[in-house]
Amino acid sequence: MKHGKKYQDSVKAFDLTKQYAAEEAVSVLLETAKAKFDETIEMHVRLGVDPRQADQQVRGVLVLPNGTGKTKRVLVIAKGAKADAAQAAGADFVGAEELIAKIQNENWFDFDVMITTPDMMGMVGRIGRVLGPKGLMPNPKSGTVTMDVEKAIKEVKAGKVEYRLDKTAIIHCPIGKKSFGKEKLVENFTALYDAIVKAKPAAAKGQYIKSVTIASTMGPGVKVETKA
Repeated sequence: MKHGKKYQDSVKAFDLTKQYAAEEAVSVLLETAKAKFDETIEMHVRLGVDPRQADQQVRGVLVLPNGTGKTKRVLVIAKGAKADAAQAAGADFVGAEELIAKIQNENWFDFDVMITTPDMMGMVGRIGRVLGPKGLMPNPKSGTVTMDVEKAIKEVKAGKVEYRLDKTAIIHCPIGKKSFGKEKLVENFTALYDAIVKAKPAAAKGQYIKSVTIASTMGPGVKVETKA
């Protein structure tokens, strides 16, 4: 992949091989994020676990102290009082069979998160094959299958993120936008890092956190010191 001049200039501005303390890493990153738009800042954590083993999975959710900087569109599949509660709590779309049919028949995906009540999971399960690959399938572990739809909506809108291991034993997760500035990004970084450390599986052996890198949408990755 050929990188542009701005990227090449950014690479020359710091030591690619050095591991920086979190605060310094964020400072370097903000100096090298040169795109004209408000770049997303992502964190990439390589773990010393085997993602093929069920007892070495790492996943969880947390509300970042300063949110993600992205307003998420929430779809709630519910009926009756729960549908009314979802509407009042600020869900962008609320419905049942008609919205399931819209997704199925019209390939409609104008939402970022789907929340549903447990009694509607049978219906939602019918479109699991299209929701799953897009990462939109509701799950009790991520708090998106719940009777407390109001709380779930508020958390998503406040900047809740889900982190999970991919097939290569890496977690990729946004921690905010360039416009947040150093202090807020460091706070979000620390909250996510601590959550991943706490989520260490009992079956994990040896070094748990192998490497941590932060990167902006268009900029190079900056390595961060690991502590676990």
